[in-house]
Amino acid sequence: MSDERLSAIGWNTRYLVQDTGWDKGHCAPPLARLLAEGVVPKGSHLAIVGAGRGHEAFEAVRQGYRVTAIDFAPEAVRAMNAGIRATGLAFEALEADVFTLHHTHARAFDAVLEHTCYCAIDPTTRDRYVTAIEGALKPGGLLFGLFYNHGRPGGPPFDTTEADVRARFSRFDFERFVRAADSFPGRTGEEWEAVLRLRE
Repeated sequence: MSDERLSAIGWNTRYLVQDTGWDKGHCAPPLARLLAEGVVPKGSHLAIVGAGRGHEAFEAVRQGYRVTAIDFAPEAVRAMNAGIRATGLAFEALEADVFTLHHTHARAFDAVLEHTCYCAIDPTTRDRYVTAIEGALKPGGLLFGLFYNHGRPGGPPFDTTEADVRARFSRFDFERFVRAADSFPGRTGEEWEAVLRLRE
């Protein structure tokens, strides 16, 4: 990607200067609820992509999941490792590029949790994201989480419409795709709550 803001260096700089307005300090309420609902069976191996400081990863571990949390910003991974040391909640915090996941972790995961990763990448790379997620999931695996549909031009975060998600994730069955009812303040009505199953 030519835009350095969207590179590992650009995102890492935002962590270094504390320009992380998307980070609310804890797991997004709809995601905590989806984990508690057991949309993925407890004990499953989850990949959390664009994991940031790991709020969803820590919540998933608390709720009984095995977790590999992935981010390509070194500062984000450092923050996750510091949290692991502080809390004793163990998971793999991996510094890696989501676009390589289907090569490094082919068919490795029962589910992938999406939250503010898809909206953070260049929209021209969204098909690459889909390919990576498909290849990292076991047959019948789930992609679940939140897609950000704020309706504003530019980005990041880039807008994500229902039509875009349905067109790109054509190899998935949409088991749930509704407006999240319990988003963070300021995001109410702007998040799609999604549970998508990869066809076997």
